[in-house]
Amino acid sequence: MRKLGVFNHVSLDGYFVDQHGEMSWAHTHHQDEEWNAFVAQNAGGGGTLVLGRVTYELMAGFWPTPAALETMPVVAERMNNLPKVLFSQTMDEAAWNNTTLIKDEVAAAVRELKSTPGDDMVILGSGTIVAQLAQAGLIDEYQLVVNPVVLGAGRTMFDGIQEKQSLQLTKTRAFGNGNVLLCYKPVA
Repeated sequence: MRKLGVFNHVSLDGYFVDQHGEMSWAHTHHQDEEWNAFVAQNAGGGGTLVLGRVTYELMAGFWPTPAALETMPVVAERMNNLPKVLFSQTMDEAAWNNTTLIKDEVAAAVRELKSTPGDDMVILGSGTIVAQLAQAGLIDEYQLVVNPVVLGAGRTMFDGIQEKQSLQLTKTRAFGNGNVLLCYKPVA
């Protein structure tokens, strides 16, 4: 059975987007060699990217561009070539390379995807999808990068969760730029 993970940045006060729906704050702090190597390695982990419409549009608008290929060539190459699943009720097509558009109900579609052979999947951004799939018990791992910034307002990945979700810490890693990776799995 395929596993489904989440990889997202969050602010110190728990938001994954600010009050304007932006997450550029997660990429404007001081970069360092160790962090850059981690980002490049993590992007090469393989698997299938799972995206909602807003995240898809942001990523499809950046990763295929000359600027992305020039500033982050390894990550851009991998992002552009990995298979992607886009959940959207409003889009009619997905032009970004290797993207499959699914208009079905998210939890049912992910349940089916998890039961098929293939590489593991990871959700990037896509807070609405994270909340729906967490509520349905379909997420196997959370990888959260806590950024050293306080936003004061915004939206969490878990808006709409109706029941408490208990998690077990499986790994931590601190980086010189102040980012801290926290990995969790749901408690059965």
